[in-house]
Amino acid sequence: MTGNTVFVSGGFDPVHPGHIDLFRDAARFGKVHTILNTDEWLVRKKGSPLMPWEERYAVLMGMRDVFHVSRALDNDGTVCHSLLAHAKKADGQLFFANGGDRGACNTPEIAVCRRLGIQILFGIGPIPKKRGSSD
Repeated sequence: MTGNTVFVSGGFDPVHPGHIDLFRDAARFGKVHTILNTDEWLVRKKGSPLMPWEERYAVLMGMRDVFHVSRALDNDGTVCHSLLAHAKKADGQLFFANGGDRGACNTPEIAVCRRLGIQILFGIGPIPKKRGSSD
């Protein structure tokens, strides 16, 4: 990857207008690399996925502001391992964009971001959060 990279992570199950705003706002900082959580992660979070990973991947890859989508390494409930893997391949400044429901107290990736020199962006997308896909 060349240029600035903006990591965005989530289940995106289903994608809703708030997600589109998140991607659009994140793209102001660089190319959006979406770390898409697994079906297993969604089972732990919501009980079951609405859409399987492959369908969510296809939807995200069709979005104008999404440059790349990868499967999350999320067995531990975070995307820390994904950030470690992808940050090594990226050039330019690195960012980790978080939506309106995230902050310092509920973002477990902060320590990894600091260690890797990834700038954390909070409040990307609609504030307050318009809708949650968990709802």
